[in-house]
Amino acid sequence: MYKLLNELQVCLGERSYPIMIGEGVLGKYDLSGYVCGDQVMIVTNDVVGPLYLERARGCFPGKSVDVVVLPDGEKHKNWQTLNLIFDALLENRHTRKTTLVALGGGVVGDMTGFAAASYQRGVPFIQIPTTLLSQVDSSVGGKTGINHPLGKNMIGAFHQPEAVLIDTGTLQTLPPREVSAGLAEVIKYGLIRDTGFLGWLEQAIDQLIACDNEPLAEAIFRSCVCKADVVAQDERERGLRATLNLGHTFGHAIETFAGYGNWLHGEAVGTGMVMAADLSVREGSISQADYDRIVRIISQAGLPVSPPANMTPADFMKLMAVDKKNLDGRLRLVLLRSVGDAVVTSEASPGNLAATLAAFCEQES
Repeated sequence: MYKLLNELQVCLGERSYPIMIGEGVLGKYDLSGYVCGDQVMIVTNDVVGPLYLERARGCFPGKSVDVVVLPDGEKHKNWQTLNLIFDALLENRHTRKTTLVALGGGVVGDMTGFAAASYQRGVPFIQIPTTLLSQVDSSVGGKTGINHPLGKNMIGAFHQPEAVLIDTGTLQTLPPREVSAGLAEVIKYGLIRDTGFLGWLEQAIDQLIACDNEPLAEAIFRSCVCKADVVAQDERERGLRATLNLGHTFGHAIETFAGYGNWLHGEAVGTGMVMAADLSVREGSISQADYDRIVRIISQAGLPVSPPANMTPADFMKLMAVDKKNLDGRLRLVLLRSVGDAVVTSEASPGNLAATLAAFCEQES
């Protein structure tokens, strides 16, 4: 048996879809109603597949299910790996009535969604995220894509899923480092929108790190509520949705500099949020006590709070220059107006930004 703990909707008119959160739902919950034809292609990787592939097949009774297994890791989020999905679709003669299913973490989800957006000019897909980070963030909202050597997630498309099925039980097989990485995105929601949630996280952080199922399910649900609300208001990231990128401009620069996969996305975002908080203090928006609070919970989550030791301010400026939020050659950052209130701005003082980078980086000789 399984237990459906929560269900909510991402409200996008005709493209609305459910997020279903439960314990033991993988393999038990029937997703065939979200498949437009008879063909299903499950996309997974060589770590998740041995654990959960057979259960995932059970979600599609009566459907013809094919599988493609990708290599695991952020370093494989590229054109070459994406083509493995297209190869499998074409070799198995999948039509435009096929439905792709992403079974895995954020890398699998992003690439499967991009493949679905592109194959025969667009086919449906379903998200079955198996990591905390993908459950609370990347599986919801329709951002899909791959990395480029010069910048993370620079090639992609908006393509909303038909449904998101979250089995909290999959987190029991997640390495501790991946749990911490996912908590970065959970903490982010408290920092940008919900101080009550942030306070709850401060009390529950040890249980979350220990993968206690009940508080984890609560954290996932509250994160998805926040993400769904923002996406419903600003699907294409014209304004509000960009605040979900707190810490990401600094974080993406760290990921690119370190080499994709050497720092997990959540680790880089954790450090990026600390750097954004430092700049927010320098801009006079939050207090030193607020900054200390942010550093404390990010540290308690097991996340780094400083960038790679050999990364310089010049490295940051070069890599941040290709951030997707930038407009007309101007660097745009997500900063905190207060704890629980974020803003996207291109007005940060260059001197304050330089001071933040100097405080966190080794200086060039």
